[in-house]
Amino acid sequence: DYINDDNLYDKLQQVVRTAEPGGILSVSDLLKPIGNNQELWACGVTYLRSKVGRQEESKATGGADFYARVYEAERPEVFFKATPSRVVGHLQNVAIRKDSTWDVPEPELTLVVTSSGKIVAYTIGNDMSSRSIEGENPLYLPQAKTYDACAALGPCIYVSKEPIDSNSVIKLVINREEQTVFEGTVAINQMKRSLTELVSFVYRECSFPKGCLIMTGTGIVPGHDFTLQSGDEIKITIDNIGTLINTVG
Repeated sequence: DYINDDNLYDKLQQVVRTAEPGGILSVSDLLKPIGNNQELWACGVTYLRSKVGRQEESKATGGADFYARVYEAERPEVFFKATPSRVVGHLQNVAIRKDSTWDVPEPELTLVVTSSGKIVAYTIGNDMSSRSIEGENPLYLPQAKTYDACAALGPCIYVSKEPIDSNSVIKLVINREEQTVFEGTVAINQMKRSLTELVSFVYRECSFPKGCLIMTGTGIVPGHDFTLQSGDEIKITIDNIGTLINTVG
C-alpha cells in the first residue's frame, strides 16, 4: 500500500526531510520490490531487435509473421508474467526450465504503476524466457514465460519527479566461470511504444487494487548460438536505477 500512491515522490520527499539517520543496511537486507497482492505483467516485441529475434526463433515453424505483425500493430503484445511467489529478488537464483533447450534472460525496464494507472517508479526486471518452447509454437508462450523463479526484480525502485530519461541505457552482462560470454546494450529511446501506451493496454480491462509492475520488453537478444547454463551470473544495469544480479540455479 505504501508505494501504491500517486503522490509517492512528494510523500518520500517529506519523509526524507524529517527522518533520522538509520542503521547501515547490507545488500542481503534488500527485498524484491513486489508486494504479495500485486501482479507482474510484461510486454513483448517493443524493440526492433526483439521482433527480429522472435522471427528467427519461430521461422522454422511458420510463426515469424506473428511477431512482424504485432510490432507494427496498434495493439501491443501484453501477457501475464508471474505472481509474486514466482519472482525472485537481487542476488537470488533464477531458473531455466528442465524441458527447455534454449534459454535467455531478457533485461527490461520495469514500471511501478499505481491502482489508478500512474507510473510512480521504476525498477529492473529480468524476464527469463525459453526460446525453444516459444519458438516451437507461439501458443506455448505461457509455458515459455511463466514458471517458478521465472523473473527477477530489483535491486530497488527508483522514484523520480519526472519520467525516466529516455536516453537511459540498459546493459546486460552474462558471466560464466568468471568469463564474460555475452554483453549488450540498448537505449530506452529505441522502444517503439511509449511507456504510458503500454500501461494503458495492461489496464484497459484489468483492475489492480494494489497496483501493478509492468516489464516493458527487451531490446537485447543473445544470438541463436547462445543459451544460459546453470551457474551463469546475469547482471542487468539501467542508468539511475542500479544493477540487478542473479545466478542461474
